[in-house]
Amino acid sequence: MNVTDTEPPERTQRFGHLYEQTYAALLRFVERRVHPSHAEDVVADVFLVAWRRLDDVPLAVDEARAWLFGVAHRTLRNGLRADQRRQALTVRIADGHLTGTAVAGLDPELVARRLDLVQAWRQLSPLHQEALALAVWDGLTAPHAARVLGISPVAFRLRLTRARRALRRHADAAPTTKTQPVATATVDSRSTR
Repeated sequence: MNVTDTEPPERTQRFGHLYEQTYAALLRFVERRVHPSHAEDVVADVFLVAWRRLDDVPLAVDEARAWLFGVAHRTLRNGLRADQRRQALTVRIADGHLTGTAVAGLDPELVARRLDLVQAWRQLSPLHQEALALAVWDGLTAPHAARVLGISPVAFRLRLTRARRALRRHADAAPTTKTQPVATATVDSRSTR
């Protein structure tokens, strides 16, 4: 017997709509935080929680996405504790495959700037990485990102401001390039809506 056979059709439809609207974003969120081979398992766990607590999931898609990200964040945090902080809340650089033959044919200055940014990113604390990732890569507003982390929007904005400063400081200190500071264009104030 299928679980959906015993559930009201409205509940099943709502869950199906939630899944369709948020799956891709949730998978990207999780893939940046764990090895890709584990991401789908974590997402499945998050949707299991969503199914069980469907009445707690906000109706608006953006609010629901933030709620799911929060569940994913807590799931990952619990997994990391149980796994002796195997990955220590490290957020991977999206498209960070600029090594070896991958850089062939690219502008050397662009490659040097990207490598400076990667180096600066690795020097950030996990808290700063998470704040920047939520705002820039996941496109969450301050209230939504704050919900994911379980803090107030004001505390998130402060954390994001500090993260931006730290990234700029590390990028400016990178010895590789002699050009303008890296990442200031991609990490702007629009992400704190």
